[in-house]
Amino acid sequence: MWEDFLNALNNFRRNKTRTFLSLLGVIIGVASVIVITSMGSSSTKQVEDTFGTAGLDVVSITAGFRRRRREAVGLVFDESFREKLFDNVEDIKKIWYKNNLSATLTYGETSSTSSCTAVETGYLEMYNMELEKGSFFSVTDNEEGTQKIILSHDTAETFFPDGDAIGKKIMLVASKVTFGFEVIGVLKEQSTGMENGAAYIPRGFYAKKIKPNPEADTIMVQAESPEKAVALVDVITEYCTELTGTEYSVNVTSMQSMLNQMSQITSTMSIMLAAIAAISLLVGGIGIMNIMIVTVTERKQEIGIRKALGASPADIRQQFLVESASITLIGGILGIIFGVVISLAVEYVQKQSYIVNWQACGIAFVFSVFVGIFFGLNPASRAAKLDPVIALAGE
Repeated sequence: MWEDFLNALNNFRRNKTRTFLSLLGVIIGVASVIVITSMGSSSTKQVEDTFGTAGLDVVSITAGFRRRRREAVGLVFDESFREKLFDNVEDIKKIWYKNNLSATLTYGETSSTSSCTAVETGYLEMYNMELEKGSFFSVTDNEEGTQKIILSHDTAETFFPDGDAIGKKIMLVASKVTFGFEVIGVLKEQSTGMENGAAYIPRGFYAKKIKPNPEADTIMVQAESPEKAVALVDVITEYCTELTGTEYSVNVTSMQSMLNQMSQITSTMSIMLAAIAAISLLVGGIGIMNIMIVTVTERKQEIGIRKALGASPADIRQQFLVESASITLIGGILGIIFGVVISLAVEYVQKQSYIVNWQACGIAFVFSVFVGIFFGLNPASRAAKLDPVIALAGE
């Protein structure tokens, strides 16, 4: 077989143009599969980076469609609802209530209208949000409703470009009333995750001074694990439907579910596109079969001489199968190299993380060799069946 491989390389050198054209289809097919699958893997990784790992065990509950139209459904996001969830739904680790308000923040001559979020103690820590300076809210801050505020990185830079925000008093105007808040913390810049508010205040203050005994705008339920959070979406939805007797009374989502859906979509698209790209491999295989049939016709005398010297049909068949497989073997290797180079070039141009799907490289390579053997089988069988007398007498 090694001699057959070396003989195949010699034939390739004698027919450079024909060999190049045969290789081209395989190279394009393998490279296309690698680039497309790598793009799919990179898209999945980008989605994961965008969401971040924090909050994957959290389920979000908001008012459903009918509630937003102010039609009574018998469901109120008050403290009794928190107790009902704990008592009737399993796998709940913690529940946070939060409210959003549009407020105007002012410090000196600088003023900005921002979305401010009233949160309970531990909410920011749950999202793995880190402080650049200062401290988080304490249990006392929430219970007593202290006038303290935590600013996001961008908000702090807007009002305190010198970085001396801690201890300063910033004015917050909400519901046409002005309150003074002491800045106790500045968050680090958040590059990932869905929680990215401008400023945070204790929900206890919101409930006492801005809107007494408020319903929560959003309920954040922390599950025992990200996997249980996915199942918790359906469980909470069914529980609220039974509680109200009304479908769509709440909207329940989880970051893990959204991440799973987006990953599934990108994976499905990658498989579809890779399958389309693999068609070019089949087309390349058909081209190789045509070339090999021509090669058998051109080398009839060589086949006749080998048979006259004692070569068996199996030897002739092996010779041409090795030659056909060698084309796709070399094309597969070159295709992988080109695919990886193109993938790295895309990474450099787009300036984003790009993942080469090495599993796809292996599959594409094996498939390309299989294509060579499959489409080389017919020409090899033709060569093996040639009568040596007829072959030697042929032109």
